[in-house]
Amino acid sequence: MLRRRAEVPHELIAGPETISQPELAQRYGADPADADLVREVLSRHGLQVTDVDLAARRVTVTGTVEQMSEAFRTELTRAASPDPATGEAVEHRHREGPLEVPAPLDGVVVAVLGLDDRPQARPHLRHAHAEARRISYKPTELANVYRFPPGTDGSGQVLAMVELGGGFKPAELKTYFQSLGLPTPRVTAVSVGTARNHPGEEADDEVLLDIEVAGALAPGAEQKVYFTHNTDQGFVAAVSQAVHATPTPAALSISWGAPEIFWTEQARLVFDEALADAAALGVTVCVAAGDAGSSDGVDDGLPHTDFPAASPHALACGGTHLDADPATAEVRSERVWGGDGDGATGGGVSEAFRLPVWQDTAGVPHNGSAPGRGVPDVSGVADPATGYEVLVNGRRAVIGGTSAVAPLWAALTCRLVEALGRPLGMLHPLLYAGVTPGHTSRGFREIIEGSNGAFRAGRGWNACTGLGVPDGQELLAALRELTPH
Repeated sequence: MLRRRAEVPHELIAGPETISQPELAQRYGADPADADLVREVLSRHGLQVTDVDLAARRVTVTGTVEQMSEAFRTELTRAASPDPATGEAVEHRHREGPLEVPAPLDGVVVAVLGLDDRPQARPHLRHAHAEARRISYKPTELANVYRFPPGTDGSGQVLAMVELGGGFKPAELKTYFQSLGLPTPRVTAVSVGTARNHPGEEADDEVLLDIEVAGALAPGAEQKVYFTHNTDQGFVAAVSQAVHATPTPAALSISWGAPEIFWTEQARLVFDEALADAAALGVTVCVAAGDAGSSDGVDDGLPHTDFPAASPHALACGGTHLDADPATAEVRSERVWGGDGDGATGGGVSEAFRLPVWQDTAGVPHNGSAPGRGVPDVSGVADPATGYEVLVNGRRAVIGGTSAVAPLWAALTCRLVEALGRPLGMLHPLLYAGVTPGHTSRGFREIIEGSNGAFRAGRGWNACTGLGVPDGQELLAALRELTPH
């Protein structure tokens, strides 16, 4: 990953204006001279540049293990690590010790990914246990519960999503959407590197949950599903490819992640910069906040947040337990998902990212000397005991997890963009406008009961459900007032 020509101004990332892809590449992409320098310097070590993407600042380099080890002054060995998604041992390259770049590339190259290709992330979904299940919802019913704007279906918009494995079969999607009385949305599989749409894997559950929730809630939107390998390099490449695609997507849904501490600093940096590109281009990136409560599954007794949800450029999506009447959309109660032993919404305070200016007045608790970014921003139903009815490899299933909330919010974003006639990009400054402790934003229904472990719900923003769950019609009205055109 190469340096930018110039830093993207904060007002472009967090403001109402967006930039075109050619402008972003010209002003804030990589300099062709830097790419030429990389080609020249690395060729001295026998490495070959096989692809250059100046807009995404990504240079692909190939060579032998010995050549890579010499060029980047590191040790590469074979090792086995548990796959975060399946728990099975996966053999991979393992990097030992520091990582360096040749002296002429100091400051030019900001990250080197792919030398260590261990499995990086896990999907944030949970299956409902029959004995625990209380109620389930067709995704279309949730559009009524959360009052998605009538007269919209996401038409004219592209909804992108990233998948780190698995796949889908078009025939199965047709069967599912016919059962909902909906047309089958246009769904296109996009390969990143050598990865492919490969149905028949354990990750199919995640892929189909994402596509079916998004397609039921925004059936008019075109879906592009980016399949990539489950490595930090693959994850970043897929996000960059999705963000810089033509046409620019209205929303990007990400249902995978891992605790912040399980990422290298360089991987977090370039991933966050890819999300900053998304914001500048007008893409709203919706990311699952995790399913293992405030610990995020780390066994050290401390709270942790999940990445990429913890990025300040991601709309972090937490989860609730919803008791509503599917027929009338009457909400009897909605509380934090957590406390019954079958998972809990992620949420807390980032250790890697400072408190963003738009969260200054929200009442995010301090986790030490430097206040951190609060997670999540928004929520939706995620408890598998009150989960989503989907079709997976011929089986009807009920699935929950914050994995379902990311495509729900991405679908809502597509419908809001359709209604407004303009992209929304980074929603945070609009959503947090006027938020203070005890007071949430217009367009949300507060969740005031429940806990995810270290944190409890309460009025206003909280580290379990953020600002709350959407009232889509009110949110549209608020956005119209905040961004008049």
